[in-house]
Amino acid sequence: MRIGVLAVFSVALAAFLAAQTPAGKAGPGPQVAEELKDFPQALISNGVVHATVYLPDTEKGYYQATRFDWSGVIPSLLYQGHNYFGQWFSRYDPKINDAIMGPVEEFGNNALGFNEAAPGGTFVKVGVGALKKPEGRPYNHATTYDIVDSGKWSVRKGPDFVEFTQVLTDNAGYAYVYRKTVRLAKGKPVLTLEHSLKNTGQKTIESSVYDHDFYMFDGQPAGPDYTVKFPFEVHWIALASPLMETAGKELHYLSELQPGQTAQSNLTGYDPKKAADYDIRVENKKTGSGVRQTSDRPIARINFWTIRTTVCPEAYIDVTAAPGQEFTWKINYEFYTIPPTK
Repeated sequence: MRIGVLAVFSVALAAFLAAQTPAGKAGPGPQVAEELKDFPQALISNGVVHATVYLPDTEKGYYQATRFDWSGVIPSLLYQGHNYFGQWFSRYDPKINDAIMGPVEEFGNNALGFNEAAPGGTFVKVGVGALKKPEGRPYNHATTYDIVDSGKWSVRKGPDFVEFTQVLTDNAGYAYVYRKTVRLAKGKPVLTLEHSLKNTGQKTIESSVYDHDFYMFDGQPAGPDYTVKFPFEVHWIALASPLMETAGKELHYLSELQPGQTAQSNLTGYDPKKAADYDIRVENKKTGSGVRQTSDRPIARINFWTIRTTVCPEAYIDVTAAPGQEFTWKINYEFYTIPPTK
């Protein structure tokens, strides 16, 4: 499978290259900048928001690992002079499981059919394909597995959207048609991820999906300038770091995270039956930028993870599709500005 490289305007490329620098890191050298031109990509805009979207490609694609869905990788999204995504990690290789950017999604922390498969047999990760099970090791989403069948990817593009379709034929009873559209609303600062998963196999698909987000507003380090807001009283289940605290419906940083520091915990307080509780805001008072993330499906669970270079509220949605059934969901991102602090 090969999807051709789309033309890239120099101004958008320059904006993208600027977005590749993590907070506190030096910018990419000329050789790296030259290499970045080779990734298959599409540029979309509604005149308000401008985004670069990487395209799946087994040979030249930016992401070729097996943790995240290959569609919808967004290395740069610009609104009102603010960039919401970029390179939050220091080392890049297309086979590294988390060398990826933007509001990318992973289907669960498990994989379909892994436990049932014999060593050398196949299991399935939606958005990636059929993978080879190794000998004597439990499933680990941080492992990059050998891809046996990446399915058939196709891409349809318009000025303000990119539609991805992955068709995976029968693998150990699992088969599906997965469609994802990255769409900018007409004249509004809104990005929507529209999803459809149709089960064309013999076994029921039971999984979950979450958006890792990888927010990094204008490359600012995670710290007290950021606030994460929810519509419910939020609590840690087990915070493994004294670097943050809950305050009513908000998460606060107590200090600026330094290299090597991390905070992570599952969160409680939401109603798993109310889609209205899937309403997450992330704001940075220094840059004056914010985003509101909502969905038409309720939260199954939330994990929060952060290091110095990125802020990640990870809301999970349960996905179930019996043979012949189709499951749909949407995630919306509304970008906005707030008065920056002096």
